[in-house]
Amino acid sequence: MLKALLLENVHPLTVEILAAHGVEVEVRSGALDESELIHALEGVHILGIRSKTQVTDAVIAASPELLTIGAFCIGTNQIDLRSAASHGVAVFNAPFSNTRSVVEIALAEIISLTRRLTERDKALHAGVWDKSAEGSHEVRGRTLGIIGYGNIGTQLSVLAENLGMSVVFYDTSEKLALGNARRLGSLDELLAVADVVTLHVDGRSGNAGLFGAQQFSQMKPGAIFLNLSRGFVVDTHALREAILSHHLAGAAIDVFPEEPKKRGDAFESELRGLPNVILTPHIGGSTLEAQEAIGVFVANKIRDYVRSGSTTLSVNLPNLALESSTGVARVAHLHRNTPGVLAEVNRTLAEHGTNIEGQLLATRGEVGYVVTDAGSSVEAAVVEALRAMGQTIKLRVLTDIKG
Repeated sequence: MLKALLLENVHPLTVEILAAHGVEVEVRSGALDESELIHALEGVHILGIRSKTQVTDAVIAASPELLTIGAFCIGTNQIDLRSAASHGVAVFNAPFSNTRSVVEIALAEIISLTRRLTERDKALHAGVWDKSAEGSHEVRGRTLGIIGYGNIGTQLSVLAENLGMSVVFYDTSEKLALGNARRLGSLDELLAVADVVTLHVDGRSGNAGLFGAQQFSQMKPGAIFLNLSRGFVVDTHALREAILSHHLAGAAIDVFPEEPKKRGDAFESELRGLPNVILTPHIGGSTLEAQEAIGVFVANKIRDYVRSGSTTLSVNLPNLALESSTGVARVAHLHRNTPGVLAEVNRTLAEHGTNIEGQLLATRGEVGYVVTDAGSSVEAAVVEALRAMGQTIKLRVLTDIKG
């Protein structure tokens, strides 16, 4: 029986989907540190996490039975993807499922900060009737600058235009502008014209420290800043100084360089207590709708991989879309991408009289993946011979895949 360990409060539907396919599921509420995770993964085949748990090379190397990791979120920078690939561990995430939720919170924060609702709310809670239009603006006619024009950035672009905003964006990749949005040639150009700057970049290491004192100084006086992407891309001290000097009129931050491991833990940040600053605990994608969609999407990807060997949308292994089989058994062979592997696999099968009914091969960087449907059961000697190949990373023989 396959065993799954699910951390960080993934959606209950994940448990239902995996359990319905015979997986024994253990659920824990918080994240685990490296030593705790190594211990917890003994005998575990499936790991489910969100953004807090760090799956390092040491964790992966110490977990030989691990088959797949599900990141129940957008980002995968908390996982050593190269190590996972080299150990034959498939990683899946949910790149689209919480896009709408992040876009909606961004829009809500843009309006709240532009109207200075944070200060009006605070005053009333303190018993002070502070009715004033001072510092309060409509978002209509203002310019939104989007840094990172991916799934979230593009949808935000469309909805912001519906509110009457003018949209400009900057992305290092070539992206098609939607609606009336305008692509700018540099980050400097965007900062010079945007009334609101919002970050929606990915977690690649090259984005570390992307936004610091220089970038804040280039923003328009009275502009607003949002970061709902990654905590390590922004210099929080520089942001604090920009707020206190009144160069920026406000900010909304959902991600931080260091975040508590679980709900209820203490939170410290030099951004606490600043005027017209919204701080949220990494909840950009945390709506019930998004969490359900993520749970179903990632759970189904994991199910398909352990059941049929399908790696569609895996972020670290060669992608093969595999469904039911007309054969008796399926041999899924992850290997180092060197010449001659396919020939050796087929030679081994032929030597043992194993007829091939279908076969697919894909490669991705240093890893290759060949999947063979056999017309008869696969003998133990075949399995031993394939596992003994010098290029073999991980071998699985799957049955009961007729759909």
